[in-house]
Amino acid sequence: MQIKDVKTWAVANPPPHFGGPFWVFVKLTTDNGISGYGEAYGVPFSPDRVRQLIEDVADRLVVGRDPFQIETISRTIYTSGYSHHPEFTMGGILSALEIACWDIVGKALNQPVYNLLGGKVNDKLRSYTYLYPEDDPASTADNASTNALRSVHNDPDIAPKRAEHYINLGFTAIGFDPVMPMGSFDPRQLSLATLDNAELVTKNIREMAGSKADLLVKTHGEMTTSSAIRLAKRLEKFDPLWLEEPVPPENEKEMARVAHSTSIPVATGERLVSKYEFANLLDRQAASILQPALARVGGILEAKKIAGMAEAHYAQMAPHLYTGPIEAAANIQIATCSPNFLIQESIQTFDGFYSEVLKNPIQWQDGYIIPPTEPGIGYELDEDVADANPYTENKVFPPMVDKPIVLELDGR
Repeated sequence: MQIKDVKTWAVANPPPHFGGPFWVFVKLTTDNGISGYGEAYGVPFSPDRVRQLIEDVADRLVVGRDPFQIETISRTIYTSGYSHHPEFTMGGILSALEIACWDIVGKALNQPVYNLLGGKVNDKLRSYTYLYPEDDPASTADNASTNALRSVHNDPDIAPKRAEHYINLGFTAIGFDPVMPMGSFDPRQLSLATLDNAELVTKNIREMAGSKADLLVKTHGEMTTSSAIRLAKRLEKFDPLWLEEPVPPENEKEMARVAHSTSIPVATGERLVSKYEFANLLDRQAASILQPALARVGGILEAKKIAGMAEAHYAQMAPHLYTGPIEAAANIQIATCSPNFLIQESIQTFDGFYSEVLKNPIQWQDGYIIPPTEPGIGYELDEDVADANPYTENKVFPPMVDKPIVLELDGR
């Protein structure tokens, strides 16, 4: 069996864009007619360019190969061009193609991928959702959606109401970022007013939730080390399950300083590529909850290796998700077969366009994802829907504030 064909899509995710405004998918097809799907996350170029990059790498290094040779294919892509270094562009491309290979392998053997990686450990997967604003059909512009999302997380009255909505749906954990926005000049020192507001938002959510839900403080590398420690000390009394990416991921030593200065577990990993970067993280004891994004980190096998390293350090796995449903499918495979799985990020309950672009939607019930039993990654892209929703803009997601953030919630 050999891979003979590659097809890519940049699919527009309609407003309100939960999970991002676009998703980049790939399909590999073998000479005996088996197809597998993959997805690339966070490649920092416009989606059409990302499609071209995937097709270039696939044509040169994947077409003509046996899809069972995942180690060889992955290593060849990772080291091509004398790179031998983890970075976003090749990480996303490699991940998309690797996930598609696993999908083919599972279908060829009539087994879900998790059965090929040790078998099912978890019959159901606890999930959490980010706080999202109520759907507003009038707010279709990107800036309107961004502002609405920020207000949900920063507003001490709106945030607990939205958290209550998700708890009533069955979620037992809620993620929120009380120090938004994200900026190109981060990390920054938060103002006292911002610290006060973040504390109030967290307090109000905890008082509403009680012990019914864990609180996941999902900052995005926005703070300096000292500011992250100051925030953590304020939030410890609310007992969050984690403090996510308190400082940017480029300096594991500084993240370790945060981790060693607070009782709140530090979580990170969505912006890391390969087992090598996670090994550095674990070696410095910089995080105890790892959040690889499988459509960026290197794919399914790379994530399984990371899970094994984490297990030896008593660290837990909480795969990251803020993109399309094919990465979600890959995450679910790893979560199902990992003994140290903690929780899986969901895009709400995987409804709306998230379910429309799949032939069989992801099953979510009472706060848990039910792993599929179908072969491969368990879900099929609806190509008719993908074809009918092309993304034609050249924007790169997510938007970042492109000047130093000095005007914060205190208005000074």
